[in-house]
Amino acid sequence: MVQNELVIERLAEQIEARFSELEQQMSDPEVIGDRELYAEVGREYRQMEPANALVSEYRTLSGDLEGARELLEEGEDEELEKVVREAPARLEELEEEIRLAMVEPDPNDDKNVIVEIRAGTGGDEAAIFAGDLYKMLTRYAAERGYSTEALSQSVAEHGGFKDITFEVRGSGAYSIYKYEGGTHRVQRVPETESQGRIHTSTATVAVLPEAEEVEVDIDQNDLQIDVYRSSGPGGQSVNTTDSAVRITHKPTGIVVSMQDEKSQLQNREKAMRVLRARLYERQLAEQQAAVAAERKAQVGTGERSEKIRTYNYPQGRVTDHRIKLTAHDLDGVMNGNLNQFTDALAAEEKRQRLEAQAV
Repeated sequence: MVQNELVIERLAEQIEARFSELEQQMSDPEVIGDRELYAEVGREYRQMEPANALVSEYRTLSGDLEGARELLEEGEDEELEKVVREAPARLEELEEEIRLAMVEPDPNDDKNVIVEIRAGTGGDEAAIFAGDLYKMLTRYAAERGYSTEALSQSVAEHGGFKDITFEVRGSGAYSIYKYEGGTHRVQRVPETESQGRIHTSTATVAVLPEAEEVEVDIDQNDLQIDVYRSSGPGGQSVNTTDSAVRITHKPTGIVVSMQDEKSQLQNREKAMRVLRARLYERQLAEQQAAVAAERKAQVGTGERSEKIRTYNYPQGRVTDHRIKLTAHDLDGVMNGNLNQFTDALAAEEKRQRLEAQAV
């Protein structure tokens, strides 16, 4: 057995042993009786399922290939010859897929996310584009079976949003949405353009894993909480009570305002959720900056300043600059069909993490 096959064999045995152990734990009364432990075991079980399925396919195909070679020594057979021709290539693919399946996942992948979209350069057209991105990302959520909730928004005068913040809830939401963080660029002729000239506008997207209270310790003495009356477009009062809330985290200078709910309590609760997420993102950024391998293992930085994707309307194409992938299905993408980008970016992230783990 060659070195590569030995490595895969050891990895396959580890996967099978751990998956079998998790299966037993899932039916263990002691584990079932401990809600936190059962949830933790269930998460790992779901993470291991794809790897175990790959190992099963690898075992079956390896057996088929070995059997076909033995039988062909006794005489010719078209079906067996086909197995011998095609199986090695698939086995090679499976070896790579098994390695990638065992790459240590991002610990935040299972979390809900808070997404912030802000109009960038381009005036009214940038705000309209921000609205288009909001529709695209919420449609994608619906397609994936996630639920969304708008947390705050500032509607632009000519359509779209100056900024909008919303939450995406569902298992694995961060693992899907983290690839949307950065600067999105649109090239098209605005409706207000009388001479048919193509304009370039941008909108920025920040994707924050939602943090639990236990993950981010916020000292109430570090908060300055101001209440004021909600206002709509043009500054007119929306509410006769001081229901809007602005929370300032004094040590970092982070400010979160919330005014969409009629209740001050609801606005405060939403503002705290966003503040926790921003502080958590800040903690993660500091950790990643301290670990060079972690930086290397990211697909792009996810920062607002990084141009990640261009939506070219005249040519009907969308290009992701991080992986040089172009899709000639602009309408489908804007309607939330982002799977091809998510899948390609996830595969690239796994490859980079695998390289980082090997160093």
